[in-house]
Amino acid sequence: MKKKILIIVSNANVIGPNNRRTGTFLPEVAHPYAVFKDAGYQVDFASLSGDTPYLDALNLAGDPDNLAFLTGEGWAAMQKAAKLSGVDVSVYDAIFVPGGLAPMVDMPENALLKKVIAETYERNAVVGAVCHGPVSLLNVKLSDGSYLVNGKNITSFTTAEEDNYARPDVPFDLQTALTAQGALFHVAAPWSANSLADGLLVTGQNPASAKGVGEKMVAILSK
Repeated sequence: MKKKILIIVSNANVIGPNNRRTGTFLPEVAHPYAVFKDAGYQVDFASLSGDTPYLDALNLAGDPDNLAFLTGEGWAAMQKAAKLSGVDVSVYDAIFVPGGLAPMVDMPENALLKKVIAETYERNAVVGAVCHGPVSLLNVKLSDGSYLVNGKNITSFTTAEEDNYARPDVPFDLQTALTAQGALFHVAAPWSANSLADGLLVTGQNPASAKGVGEKMVAILSK
């Protein structure tokens, strides 16, 4: 039977005191999407509010996977993303959360998202996220009361990267917050590819890591 992946995206389009424009960072959704489709998977989209999501980094549209996403089925499907509350997430083999600054706005405390991630992980499905997407893992508690990230080898956009990207715009430092909840945080050189899997949890550091996250998710699902 064809594997099914649910990509959960933010609905935010501005962040911070200066109302910096944002959205889902194009390669962080387009590159994993290409990997999932190449594997023959069904890929669906959900967003927190059900409103049309936003894309950031459209200046990177020259990249082949980004262009294919924009002009093919990917962006068309993402624009019609279902409202997460109306989706039966239990039918999916994996969920994936792309980054961009947008998730820092509406994903740190969203109760339904936390519930969905915990339930997905505890039924032995795969959970993936990249760059600022791992903010979705923050404050996720498992049924035993422990934080999902506690004792897990993970990564996300790093403190060093944020210092040279959007420090004045983000409400908190993601690396620091994940580490405070017990994550075993792995840092590579800024903007270099860094993706890792710890059991069913797959994370990536930055846009260059998005394809690797997709590939590691597929590897787990192919076992």
